[in-house]
Parts: sequence; C-alpha cells; structure tokens
Amino acid sequence: MNQKRILVTGASGCIGHYISEALIQETDHELYLLVRNPDKLKIDTQVRPGITVLQGDMQEIRYLADLLKTIDTAVLTATAWGGAATFDINVVKTIELLNYLDPATCEQVIYFSTASVLDNKNQPLKEAGELGTDYIRSKYDCLQRIGKLAIAPKVTEVFPTFVLGGDSNKPYSHVTSGIPEVTKYINIIRFLQADGSFHFIHGQDIATLVRYLIDNPPKEDENRQLVLGQTPLTVNQAVEEVCAYLGKKIYFRIPLSLYLANLLIVLFRIQMAAWDRFCMNYRHFSYQKFVNPGSFGLQNYCATISDVLRISGVKGVTSVK
Repeated sequence: MNQKRILVTGASGCIGHYISEALIQETDHELYLLVRNPDKLKIDTQVRPGITVLQGDMQEIRYLADLLKTIDTAVLTATAWGGAATFDINVVKTIELLNYLDPATCEQVIYFSTASVLDNKNQPLKEAGELGTDYIRSKYDCLQRIGKLAIAPKVTEVFPTFVLGGDSNKPYSHVTSGIPEVTKYINIIRFLQADGSFHFIHGQDIATLVRYLIDNPPKEDENRQLVLGQTPLTVNQAVEEVCAYLGKKIYFRIPLSLYLANLLIVLFRIQMAAWDRFCMNYRHFSYQKFVNPGSFGLQNYCATISDVLRISGVKGVTSVK
C-alpha cells in the first residue's frame, strides 16, 4: 500500500483520538495531527516515525497553506460545538482549508458532518438549517457550500449518528457520559413506552471505517455521502435490551404520548429551544441508508446495546430480578 500524507484535524477530540490511534498503530502513513493543545492528545505519537503533531487552531489555518497543498488525504473532524466562533470554524475556516488542498494532489477528503442535518431519506433536512443549534446550522450551511468547491469531487461526507466512545486515554462522547444515568433510572424507564428510533456508532468503529475509506476511496460513480450507524433501534427495543442485560423484568408499560409531553411542557412552563421541540416531534432519527464496518466485511467493535453497556463498564447479571 502506498504511503500517504494524511492530515487529521481535531485529533484530540473523541473521534479524532480513535482515528489517530488507528492510523498510528495500523498503518505506516505519514501523519499530521492538528490540535489546539498537544497536552490533550493522550496517544503515543513517538511510537514510530512519520508522526507530526501540529499545534494550531482552525481559525489560523492559513499558516498551514503550504503543507495543505501536499496532503494526499485530509480527515476533517475538528468542530466547534457552540459559542461565538462556531460559524467561523465550522464553515468559514473549513471552506478555507478545503480551498488550500490541491485537487491534483489530494486523493480524498473525509469531512465529518452530523446525521442531524439529514432526513430519514438521507436528504438535507431543512429544519436543521432553520431551527438547529449553532452547531447544527453551521454543519448544514457548510454542507451546502462544499459542493461548489474545486475539491468537491474528492470529498467523502460522513454523517455520524449518536457517537459513543471514550476511555482513560480518550475523551468521552456526550452520549457515553449519559449512559450511567440511564442504568440508574432503569427501574422507572422499563415501565414506560415511547415512539422513536435511532442509530449509534462507536468511535472505534468510526476509525475502522475511516481506515477503510483511506485505503479504498469511493469511485466516481459511488455514493460519497455516508451515514455512520449500526442497525436502527426503536426506543422500546433499546429499553428491552438494557433490561435484558441488567436482568430486569418488564411487567407492564405505560405509553408516553406526545400530547402528554406537550401538556407537561405547558403546565410546568418548561423552556424549550425550537430545535429541541422539533426533535421531540420528529422522534425517528433513523436513515434509509447507513454503513458500519460490517457493511464492508469488517469486524464491528460495538454493534448492540449489550456491547454498549459492556464497553461502558456497566456490569450485567445473568439472573432475572
């Protein structure tokens, strides 16, 4: 396999850690890892030659213009989750970076968006652009602009669903940090029923997919927009699987209607952002087309709710209580 010059932005984030670790340990590619604070990068970057840690900020991406012209593959995970700089980093500077890449040299860009900007038919969800948080609206906006760039034919857009991951050497994702809370309240949750569905994907499985895409860039006639997720689950299925893992019986279930939820919001004067209310009404964050390592004949690291709980350190039981 030819050695490639690979740039990874956001290398110190949850997804960035998994991708960087896989590329360091499993390839001999020449790696450039862009981080704001090198102290937050908890993986061994001295384990082999060909690894350069670049201390820098997306807002100052112009200083890397010369290097960017030589990059074969760019993996863009850097993102601002909110705050004053969100649109500057997620849109303006991301587009600036893409414009520095040389379409004649760069074989592929793997650009990380979010599945929240797509509807269940994998098409742009206009409400994401109108009602979304700053993060979601910026991702929606950037997606509209990428198609107009010279590098556009080389861009593989990936849309992670709910991201799991994190350990002693990697930052935890937002979803993973909430898993202990779910298990704490399972004695109440198991008797409730809700209408909704979702996918999840673990950072380790994202890294496996990125490694595969680097070695096997989509051909001209192949789909370059990939939703990353395991097989979708309904909320009720997820609760049942958690209960099975923890050995909790479900004796009955009370449906939670949307009417009841809206009534409680009014009665208790709960303040909800427009996007939160949209999500509550939309409910089904599942997609017609999605990929995970199994889609390419590769091994999944975390494919079931039992895997999620086990990897998250939640102890299961064998007897039903």
